[in-house]
Amino acid sequence: MLRLSELKLPLDHGKEALQEAVLKRLRIPPDRLLGQTLVKRSVDARRRDRIQLIYSVDVQVKGEAALLRRIGNKGRVRSAPDTRYRSVGQAPDGFPLDPVERPVVVGAGPCGYFAALLLAQMGFRPLLLERGESVKQRTLQTFGFWRGTSPFNPESNAQFGEGGAGTFSDGKLYSQVSDPEHYGRKVLEELVACGASEEILTLHRPHIGTFKLATVVRGLRARIEALGGEVRFNSRVTRLQLSASRGEKPHQLDGLVLADGTEMSCRHLVLAPGHSARDCFEMLEEIGVQLQRKPFSVGVRIEHPQHLIDHARWGEAAGHPRLGPAEYKLVHHAENGRCVYSFCMCPGGFVVGATSEEGRVVTNGMSQHSRNERNANSGLVVAVDADDLVPFERFPGDSLAGIGLQRDLEERAFLMGGSSYAAPAQRLEDFLACRPSTRLGTIAASYQPGVHPADLAALLPTSIVEALREALPAFARKLKGYDHADAVLTGVETRTSSPVRIPRDEALESLNVKGLVPAGEGAGYAGGILSAGIDGIRAAEALAIQILGSKSKPD
Repeated sequence: MLRLSELKLPLDHGKEALQEAVLKRLRIPPDRLLGQTLVKRSVDARRRDRIQLIYSVDVQVKGEAALLRRIGNKGRVRSAPDTRYRSVGQAPDGFPLDPVERPVVVGAGPCGYFAALLLAQMGFRPLLLERGESVKQRTLQTFGFWRGTSPFNPESNAQFGEGGAGTFSDGKLYSQVSDPEHYGRKVLEELVACGASEEILTLHRPHIGTFKLATVVRGLRARIEALGGEVRFNSRVTRLQLSASRGEKPHQLDGLVLADGTEMSCRHLVLAPGHSARDCFEMLEEIGVQLQRKPFSVGVRIEHPQHLIDHARWGEAAGHPRLGPAEYKLVHHAENGRCVYSFCMCPGGFVVGATSEEGRVVTNGMSQHSRNERNANSGLVVAVDADDLVPFERFPGDSLAGIGLQRDLEERAFLMGGSSYAAPAQRLEDFLACRPSTRLGTIAASYQPGVHPADLAALLPTSIVEALREALPAFARKLKGYDHADAVLTGVETRTSSPVRIPRDEALESLNVKGLVPAGEGAGYAGGILSAGIDGIRAAEALAIQILGSKSKPD
């Protein structure tokens, strides 16, 4: 099998054009081509007047070895990589012989679910504990909160529950993490097996969408249970039990305690709590698990009409069926040293309430698979630096100071929105002119549960406001119309990533607690659904090696 990359075709190419491009690249007649499989398709829109589609394909040909010798490394042709997943091991028959050895996974987000799935596929029959509800009940409660028909539930919301925070998002499935083992392919294939569209295997920037994600996570649960695993909801872990350490030796994980008082033995744990599990981070600090600060960003959500973004990106090709709703990615380095960037851009979506704590407002973006809502939205965020955290330190170097900053912004956003979970919002023109908004303009805010016109400069730190005010005109020079006077800014966006990292060693084990494998976005090792799933696979492998190693040791 050969892989051909960078096959460029015009947007309106015909059905046979890709095969013709393959034959031309290889310089072979049609009878030598035995088959071809699409690997990836992306869009090159650097020139709006000549948008191209870029393809990678795997092909089977007669005389492959001789052809590869003739071409060498020319023409972007190489042997196709082997992306098949290979397990690191298999549980012994009848596992678990000792219930203490049964692996436990905490958190049913993408990291936790893939850790549990891989452990189940290796025969380890894992127990997965999730603090929130199943995705069906969670969806009813979350949409009810947004629509004002259900009270806010701190245990079942846009952050907590089956599927994790990614369930109420655009469902993006791309990542910039290094993946030499092709674990990302394993994640995508499992998602397709659980109900996702096969197009996610070939699109350069694939997404699933909220409602389809709900179906997919139910499928993941079913596969885990069919392999002997167990998933329990409404099972919040409130404490890890550790054995006493001697000298410089690390603690040993011995068990855990649930919110209802249940105690269970446990010596092998994947901890995938998600980036909003603040009570979990506080518990880990209290019992002495090593933590450290991690960079994160805060800011606002910005909304434009989707057609404005389409025309800014695609020009006259806007609306072409092969393009779909346009996305964007923007970065600006401000004069005050702050980096401003777009985050979690949702074409054809809407802004939603994503708080996980009472009396606080948090925004996030969400899209369905169709991406056919009126507005495009994106986080517009600024990196936090050490000076921002100083007022929230309980002591120098406080690892949880970032949580203090997040909570402060969210509480003030709640008050600014009228203490009703409405969010403060501002017209872009007013924000740049340093005046409060008293009304919104022609662009309607999509945020649920609703917005209240305000002055976002009174909410965010001054240096962050200055960076945003500098970045917006700069972004408009890259995307025409981005500085639309009535574009809506909604605050506050604080959950770009975890403000905490749980450091781990080369075996992915906590630095000072044996048996504890911190993983995923909440532990500081992922940034989205795909990278979280990849880290879940790595965590499962680490735990499997740990368990098999302990079984081989003499008693």
